[in-house]
Amino acid sequence: MVNLFRESGDQEIIGVLFRRYTHLVLGVCIKYLRDRETARDIAMGVFESLFSSLKKYEIHNFKSWLYTVVRSHCAQALRDQKKDPLIIQWEENLIQDVMEKDGFSHLNNNDESEERIRKLHRAVGDLSPGQQKCLLLFYLDGKSYQQITETTGFSMNEVKSFIQNAKRNLKINLERSYY
Repeated sequence: MVNLFRESGDQEIIGVLFRRYTHLVLGVCIKYLRDRETARDIAMGVFESLFSSLKKYEIHNFKSWLYTVVRSHCAQALRDQKKDPLIIQWEENLIQDVMEKDGFSHLNNNDESEERIRKLHRAVGDLSPGQQKCLLLFYLDGKSYQQITETTGFSMNEVKSFIQNAKRNLKINLERSYY
């Protein structure tokens, strides 16, 4: 279908893709943005961008590619929101960074999300004190590496190492609890 659009430029093909993938795109937007109106706006922006994007890129797996595009649009919207006083839940940001789940099949309902958050808190509690402190300052308080070094007295390399190792340890711990 993508190749057909590239060859013909027929806008009806975008309409077919819209009907086929709207629920998936909107679901991912809602998952990341947690606001239906913003999610609808971003989803529409994704489909509007398809007119030019499909002509530019060689796409082998449309669904995976579309998921990546949606995540990118959502990430930009979250960055834009961060400039506003709205706070993004640190737990969801951390889970997304640590687990990096691919594909639409990993959408969770609220009960599963609450369980994921409980598992995350337990896993954070299992980290070494330095890893825990740096990770929470970074994700919960939104501090930069430099601000964390000033707050904790750790060197820049120690802060980077603590955060990197904490994310790796969380990923291992959370993957173990998912499977």
